[in-house]
Amino acid sequence: MGWKRFIKENGLHMSWIVAVVAMVGSLFFSEIMHYLPCKLCWYQRILMYPLVIILGIAAVRKDTMQVIYVLPLSVWGMGISLYHYLMQKTSWFKEAATACGPVPCDVDYINWMGFITIPFLALIAFTLITVIQLALWAAVRKG
Repeated sequence: MGWKRFIKENGLHMSWIVAVVAMVGSLFFSEIMHYLPCKLCWYQRILMYPLVIILGIAAVRKDTMQVIYVLPLSVWGMGISLYHYLMQKTSWFKEAATACGPVPCDVDYINWMGFITIPFLALIAFTLITVIQLALWAAVRKG
């Protein structure tokens, strides 16, 4: 089985699973662990949660053209997540972090292995969805 066939058959489901895991993870951190989300975390949720619905419907309908709806959300989410992560881990955007709202955007609720934070997890999820969707688009476009 070639990569094109594999992506055509499984790409929508893989993207949907990544979005569901990201949504469940964010709800776990806020509802179970009681971590208050900052403003940028809310923006990332606003972009991730619709992906669960869009990708779920697309997977059931086998609609590979949903990429035109998914890519803007996932790429925008990657940008916000990267900015948020850089705000936490570098001094480049530190002054903006304190003005983020009631919860500063540079708070590290988790810091696994010294670099894995909540915005990093969101960045990985948005990046995975983007890469899978680009591969699906390439596989479908070229027949």
